[in-house]
Amino acid sequence: MKLVIGHLYPRLMNMYADRGNVICLEQRCRWRGIDVEVRSLGPGPLHNAAELDLLLVGGGQDREQLLASRDLVETKGPVLRDAMRDGLVALAVCGGYQLFGEYYRDHTGAELRGIAVLPAYTTHPGEGSRRCIGNIVTMWKGKKLVGFENHGGRTYLHDTAAALATVKNGFGNNGEDRTEGAQWQNVYGTYLHGSLLPKNPAFADHLILQALQRRHGAASLPPLDDAVEASAHERALKIAGR
Repeated sequence: MKLVIGHLYPRLMNMYADRGNVICLEQRCRWRGIDVEVRSLGPGPLHNAAELDLLLVGGGQDREQLLASRDLVETKGPVLRDAMRDGLVALAVCGGYQLFGEYYRDHTGAELRGIAVLPAYTTHPGEGSRRCIGNIVTMWKGKKLVGFENHGGRTYLHDTAAALATVKNGFGNNGEDRTEGAQWQNVYGTYLHGSLLPKNPAFADHLILQALQRRHGAASLPPLDDAVEASAHERALKIAGR
């Protein structure tokens, strides 16, 4: 079996070591004997989107996020939306999450358009407002997800949207409604850095399994020795006071 991972804007959107998510998925596949290919997807036309099984994008600073937004909306958006409607598994973190929503409105009122795959929008409450920063613990499918968040924008989900997780400790989407992230079909948005997947191997395997089942039909994942990952997860829980 083989999976193809697309790393979207690896140079523009790679804050807080989000590249670790790509490395994690690649390694967890290889340890199980699954052939994996990682493709760097920079600005410009996207060819062969149907060959992608997993898509990952991280966070970026304002200038880089602006450049990514323009390319995403004007060039890659239609192709990626079609692929995600067809079941492409995608994980978007922080700024990438915002760009997968409808728009991000900054503290001046200027808007960055997103590709509106996730039914959510993001606004910045204004210059001088408190950032959402710190260790975070959430509940996802009865399991704890741990990470680190650092974002000024507040994301709000439409009534039809599903959150990825529920906040136990931290801010999450907006610090108000205890939602964290969003999901639609096999597309997931989140504010959790860390990197997220190395500290949360169950979620990493969830993404891999979804990708395998979409591409190859019935599939299962043999367990791995996750002692190191479990130790990192528990350490993150202690730091967060949970």
